[in-house]
Order: sequence, then C-alpha cells, then structure tokens
Amino acid sequence: MHTTDPIPLVEVAGSPRERGRCHGETARERVNRSVSLYTEQLSRLGCDRAEIESIVGGFVPRMEEWAPDLVDEIRGIAEGAGCPFEMVALVNARTEVLQLAHRQKGVRDDDPDGCTGAVALPQVTADGNLVHAQNWDWRAECAETSIVLRIRRDDGPDILTYTEAGGLARSGLNSAGLAITANYLECDRDYRELGIPLPLIRRRALETAHFALALRVIAVTPKSGSNNMMMSSAEGYAINLECAPDETFVIHPADGLIVHANHWQSAVAQTKVRETGLGSVPDSLYRDVRVQGYLSGRLGRITRDDLKAALFDDFGTPYSVCRPPLRKEGGNLSATVAMIVMEPSLGLMEVAPLPALNRTFTSYTLELDETARVAA
Repeated sequence: MHTTDPIPLVEVAGSPRERGRCHGETARERVNRSVSLYTEQLSRLGCDRAEIESIVGGFVPRMEEWAPDLVDEIRGIAEGAGCPFEMVALVNARTEVLQLAHRQKGVRDDDPDGCTGAVALPQVTADGNLVHAQNWDWRAECAETSIVLRIRRDDGPDILTYTEAGGLARSGLNSAGLAITANYLECDRDYRELGIPLPLIRRRALETAHFALALRVIAVTPKSGSNNMMMSSAEGYAINLECAPDETFVIHPADGLIVHANHWQSAVAQTKVRETGLGSVPDSLYRDVRVQGYLSGRLGRITRDDLKAALFDDFGTPYSVCRPPLRKEGGNLSATVAMIVMEPSLGLMEVAPLPALNRTFTSYTLELDETARVAA
C-alpha cells in the first residue's frame, strides 16, 4: 500500500544550526526513513557501514569549504533527528554516493532519478504569470520520506522547497520570485572528480535574491556528475542549464516553453559530451515531446491545470511521463514520487504525491518580498 497522504510542512528559522535542529526534530521519523532507504540500498549493493562512511567522507571537506553554513545545518538536522552526521550527509549526497557505489561494485544503475520538467512563460499563459512544474521520478517510498520545508531567513530570501527529509533542497521557490527544478542527466565525463552535491547547489541557488546570481551558482559550481537544472523568475523568464561536471550548456525558451526530460538537448552539448544515460531512461526520448505537444496546443491560454494535465500523460505506461509504481530489476520500487507545480509570482507550490495513483494536490505558500511583488 502506497501512501498518498499530503506531504507534511516543516517550518524552520534561526541560525543554520537552529534551522537544522528544528528540521531534524520536527521530521525525525521521515529523516530516519530517508537514511534507512539509502543505507539499505547501498547494503544491497554490498557496501558495509565503513564503505558508506568512506564514500560520504570524500565529499565532506569539499562541502565544508564551499558552504560551511550548509554543513552546519546538516549537523543540526542530524542532532535533531538523533542520527549520525555522516548519514544525513549521505541523504544530501545520495545521488553521488549511489553512483560511486555502483561504479565501485561494477553494477549498472538501472533506476536513476528520472523527471520531466516544464516552464510556461507569461506570454503563453492565460493570466500572464509564469508557471514552473515537474514530475519527480525516483523511489516510490520517497512519498513517505519527503517534506515541504519553509525556511525563514534573516540573511536573504525565504525559501519553500519540496525535498527529502534531511535534505537541504530539491524543487522549490523563494520569496524573491525565483524557482528551480532539476532532473537526471548522464555523460562520459561523470565521476572523474568529486564536486559539490546537488542539493547544496539547489539550496544555494534558492538563497540568492537575483536570477543572475542563481544562474551563476548553477553554472559554475563543480559537480561530480551531470544534472539538468531549470531556473525561472516571476519577472517572466526561465533558462535551462544542462550541466556536465565541468561545463554548462544553456537552453532558452522556444515559443514560450521549456520542456526537458533526461537526455541532452543542447546542440552544443551533443557535439561535446557523449550521452550515456539512455540505457536507463529510454522513455526520456518521448516524455519531453509528449509534454511539449500538449502545451503547444494551448499557447496563450496555459494554466496550472494545463501543466498538470501534461504531466499526467500516461502514454507508454509504466514508462510514461506520469509513472505508476514499478519494481525494477535491482529491486527498487520506482515511480513518479510527486508532481510539483509552482507559480512563483504567487509564492505558490502545489504538490500531489504519487500522481499516477492520486490527483489530490496540497497547496503551500510563501509570502513574496516587496520587490518581487512589484516585479511580478
């Protein structure tokens, strides 16, 4: 039985350590479930506790150097949840740790983070507001380990992010009217070097008050593996950044839309990197086209409901835009964990857990800063 209960809201404030402790205490059960989910997955790969801590430990000095405040917040989460720091660091570096573990064990990862993301710009929406949405495809169990985190900050914009409990950020928006989603990419340059784990990069982007500064965080921060990140602004623009570990390729909207799944689309990227992910996500080749096609027929009158309808597409099920729970060869239960639909000019995020089984959305809000309201 899969829960489709609303994702709990956790609100935190104060210093990084205080925010972390509150996060850990409030979501203690879910944080510990997050930890168990990945320690068990790594155990099935043959990694013992020492090996897990060794892989995680390789990232900690880089994290400390790049964002000591965020590491302090992770320490606070661990304290609040009553679990070891290394295990909460694992949740924040789980993409990288799982990929490295698969490589060390000589096993192909058949269950990467999927995802289909889309942005509709103001010129193609019914009310002139930008809409930014995503299906997050990953472990079905994450419907029971996710939270929506509202972060009250004294040192920058407030943040509203859908994330795994224990994680610093995943998809989200901030009170300056910026929004971000991200999805899996893979190429032949991945995991030659250790970079900054992806949740820290997304969180830092959401901590900025300006679109340009958020783009800089995404574009220039070194990564261990590839990732696609879509950044939008309530002011009315969005940019898609296909990130190899050491280089970023930019895709601008076409006909007022950006749609991206899990393969490289930039013509420049296609000449410079070798696509290595399609063995795991061949459905990526039609998921983006399906969503693009639906939205293209509604240009000028697109609403949040249209983004939802596009992302509910079940063509090719279970390998569809909206995926029902499916047991993979490696034993993992994969699904579209959540559909996240954001309207940053309203400070609004709607989330439906396991949308192939459930079409009920819960709304979460964030009050915008005065400058963002004026811009929108």
